[in-house]
Amino acid sequence: MSKYPSNRFSVAPMMDWTDRHCRHFHRIISGNTLLYTEMVTTGALIYGDKDRHLKYNDTEHPISLQLGGSNPDELALCAKMAEDYGYDEVNLNVGCPSDRVQNNMIGACLMAHPQLVADCLAKMQDAVSIPVTVKHRLGIDDLDSDELLEQFVDIVHKSGCKTFVVHARKAILSGLSPKQNRDVPPLQYDRVYRLKKRFPDLEIILNGGVKTIDEAQQHLEHVDGVMIGREAYHNPYAILSEVDSRLFNDTNEVISRTQVLENMLPYIEQQLQMGVPLSYITRHMLGLFHGMRGGKQFRREISEQAYKKDAGIKVLNQAFAKVEAFL
Repeated sequence: MSKYPSNRFSVAPMMDWTDRHCRHFHRIISGNTLLYTEMVTTGALIYGDKDRHLKYNDTEHPISLQLGGSNPDELALCAKMAEDYGYDEVNLNVGCPSDRVQNNMIGACLMAHPQLVADCLAKMQDAVSIPVTVKHRLGIDDLDSDELLEQFVDIVHKSGCKTFVVHARKAILSGLSPKQNRDVPPLQYDRVYRLKKRFPDLEIILNGGVKTIDEAQQHLEHVDGVMIGREAYHNPYAILSEVDSRLFNDTNEVISRTQVLENMLPYIEQQLQMGVPLSYITRHMLGLFHGMRGGKQFRREISEQAYKKDAGIKVLNQAFAKVEAFL
C-alpha cells in the first residue's frame, strides 16, 4: 500500500457506480489506476453505519475516499476515519451540482466560498498524514472566469492542499439537473491547461469528457494527471487494460478479457457465500466485452439472469459462452 498514491490516472467517483465490487473489478484490469469511492457525506459516517460506507477489499489499493461536507470539524473527523480504515487518500467534493447536496452546503456550491473550502482542507490535513485533495469545477453559474478560478485555487492551496482535480466545465446550479451538468456546459480544457501554467507547483488533474487513453496522453502533455469517469465504467477493458503499460510504463503482460472474467470468479463466489446478490457485482461487468462480437449477448444474458433469486456462477458461464466463439 502506497502512502502517496499517483494521481497520474484515476477513475472518477461516481454515485451508485464506484462501489467496492466495481473497484475490485477495475483493479483486476489495472494495478496502477487510482480508484475512488462514491461520495460519502460526513453525516452518513458520523451518524450512520460507517463500516458499511468505509469497508473495502484490500485488493483495491491505491484507493481514495471522497467526502461530501462543509463543516471543518466533521470533515476532519471523517478524514481520520478514512486514515484509520487504511485509505491512501481523502478527497473533498466541491463539484457535485445536485439540489440535495446544495441544500446541505456540499459540492459545487462551495466554489462560492473558497475560504470555507480552505478551512475544511486545513482541518482535514491537520487530522491525518495521508494526502488530502480537492475535486472542483471551473466555476458555477455567473462565478465563471479564469480570474475567479485562479482566486479559488490561490485561496484553497494556502491550506496546504497541493492536488486539484478539475472538472473542465462549470456547473449550472439553477435550471440543470446533475445529469445535464455532466454534458450541457461546454468542456474547456484550455482553462485547465492555463491553471497549470498559473500554478506550476500544484498537481493539476483534468477530468471531464475524456474517452480514450490517446486523449489522456495528449492531456498529460499539459497537466499532471487525468481522471476518466463514465467511459471507464461503460467500456472498462478498453480504457483500463492500457493504463499500466502506456501511462505507468508497467512491463507486465496486459491481462486478457477472458482472464479478467476468470479472476473475478473467486471473488464472486466468496461474495455469494456472504449473501451478496449476484446482480450487485455483475452490473459493473456488463461492459467487459463492449464492442466485441457477442458482447451485446453477454450483456443481455447477465442483465436478464443475474437478478434472479439464487443466481450464481452459472450465469457468468452462460454469458461467456455468448462471446467465447468469437475470441
